[in-house]
Amino acid sequence: MGAANDQQDLRAGLHSMWGSVATGWAEHADFVDGRAQALTDRLLELAAPQSGDRVLELACGPGGLGLAAAERVAPGGEFVLSDIASEMTQIAAKRAEALGLDNVTTVVLDIESIDQPDAAYDVVLCREGLMFAVDHGQAAREIRRVLRPGGRVALAVWGPRERNPWLGAVLDSVSAQVGAPVPPPGIPGPFALDDAAVLETLLSDEGLADVSVGEVPVPLHVASFEEWWSRTIALAGPISKMLALLPEDAARALEARAREAVKPYETAGGLEFPGVSLVASARVA
Repeated sequence: MGAANDQQDLRAGLHSMWGSVATGWAEHADFVDGRAQALTDRLLELAAPQSGDRVLELACGPGGLGLAAAERVAPGGEFVLSDIASEMTQIAAKRAEALGLDNVTTVVLDIESIDQPDAAYDVVLCREGLMFAVDHGQAAREIRRVLRPGGRVALAVWGPRERNPWLGAVLDSVSAQVGAPVPPPGIPGPFALDDAAVLETLLSDEGLADVSVGEVPVPLHVASFEEWWSRTIALAGPISKMLALLPEDAARALEARAREAVKPYETAGGLEFPGVSLVASARVA
């Protein structure tokens, strides 16, 4: 019971944390969607949602992926945007309403315990959410369970930390400042599934067929250090809460560390970071 209770406590803390940073995600939703456009295009190419399909997006955040694809399932189809944080689904619902998308609904769902019937969807999508599950295998099993025979899944997770310095530099700087690894051992973080072979095995082991994993470049350009720092902190989930608790002198020292860390990416036009996501696709046989 102890380990199970520990996992439940960890899940509860992570769920609360994502709700607490929803305001930052709402503020930067258009930026996130713009940066992820190539990633969104690839996910939709792989999953191929069609007219009449019922599609579920997990860990939707402000809903950008689903909003970009909702018209593809019309007429007769439905796009369900879901997130563990009700604050996120409320943002997604408002954005869908503003776009006049009448085939979009929102619901609060846990990726590890999807409260939906078996074989309820033709397509499941997840953009940069699976890695934050406490039990990745359980999440993959749930995705398979809610897909119909022949159903497709396409998902993206961040690639290797060293190839995503736009975020790795933040984590490294915070780790150095607080004297402990960030995220701590046992806590799912943004690079928890950054190995293509591990991701492929995870999906195959949970009964999904025709699993394929590739890469999509997701570079980041920002005009200044200040823009990068403020935006990344606003979107960085647990980092945001941690930094809010730092004393002022420690916060200044941390910012100085980060400024030094990103000097290799300085250009005349701002900061130019490389970035890469792993994109996986599979189907239910």
